[in-house]
Amino acid sequence: MATAPTKQALLELYHNSLRTSRAFSSYNFREYFVRRTKDEFRVIQNEADPGKLSAFYNDKVKELEVLKRSAIVNQLYGGWRLVVETQNSERERSDN
Repeated sequence: MATAPTKQALLELYHNSLRTSRAFSSYNFREYFVRRTKDEFRVIQNEADPGKLSAFYNDKVKELEVLKRSAIVNQLYGGWRLVVETQNSERERSDN
């Protein structure tokens, strides 16, 4: 019988995944991985089966390691800022 990860462990994994997703320098990659992380954790949010939770947790821990490496590579080879990013930062400055 698989033991389910604690709610705290799942939340920590969720926050680490979001933090790593936001580390991408490329806007498109960053937004995709943030959206994907939120969607995947939203689906499993009400799951009670310990086997499914354990499998999900183990899978996401492995994916987090891949995501960390990918974010580092993306930071090394980041390109120019997109117009969307420039507009958002200007809008935030004008709101203050």
